[in-house]
Amino acid sequence: MKFKGRGATIIAAIAAAAAWSVPARAADFIELRTAAQQSTAPKFVQVEGGAAGLCIDIHRAIEKTDPALRITGDQQWRPLPRLEAELRSGTLDIGCGLMRNREREADLAYADPALFTVSYHLVARADDPVDVQSWDDVRGLGDKGAILAIHGFGQVARLKELGGLTVDAGAVDAATNLRKLLAGRGRFYYHRSPGIAAEIRKAGVDGKVRVLPVMMDNQRFYMVAGRHVAGSTLARLNRALAQLDASGELKRLVGKWYEEVPVDAPQPRVALARR
Repeated sequence: MKFKGRGATIIAAIAAAAAWSVPARAADFIELRTAAQQSTAPKFVQVEGGAAGLCIDIHRAIEKTDPALRITGDQQWRPLPRLEAELRSGTLDIGCGLMRNREREADLAYADPALFTVSYHLVARADDPVDVQSWDDVRGLGDKGAILAIHGFGQVARLKELGGLTVDAGAVDAATNLRKLLAGRGRFYYHRSPGIAAEIRKAGVDGKVRVLPVMMDNQRFYMVAGRHVAGSTLARLNRALAQLDASGELKRLVGKWYEEVPVDAPQPRVALARR
């Protein structure tokens, strides 16, 4: 392309700047690779053509708060154990909504503040009169107090940390564990609340199981990053999350996807955990 005169020189300069502008802006983006986690609704919910859910909304809110951060891959599904393995290997950069435990603390970095908090309850068969008030009560049942949990999920490591419990984490989803519970292949199923009521309905076992009222544990869930992620990038992620928390947006998103407990509802008793 040829230009003549001073005006043409200006036009040429503008054209050259425009030609370089897109790559320059693209180079400024910090890509954070992630994936949607299977069997973790409402964090990630299967919809036609991909994933929705609380974590998808949090990802988009982070990008809006800090436009330099670009979160990719959250429409591709992974089982949680594979997602963790890829965070450790550096194939993925971040994971949304993971519980803190010693195993993860050893080789993953946690962003602050926490994204949300959930409680954990035991589920028993409706015709089982068992009544436990603490983890010691569960330990006292010995082999007759086997707890079913989902393979690879953070609560499995947490149960092992508590010690002295019989845990069966062979199943990969809540529905399978609830069927095992009804078949007598475990005394309890361990799951988070909010979330357990939806899983019971989805599995079609309403009226056949009951959620025990004692809150057995209370855990915060975080955004985590692989150790390969630059400290400056993690600092940006922390700042974006802190802004979302301070503005109330994080709380609003959590309320959108998790059923709220009525204020006048009786508060569950908290089990004593041996540490």
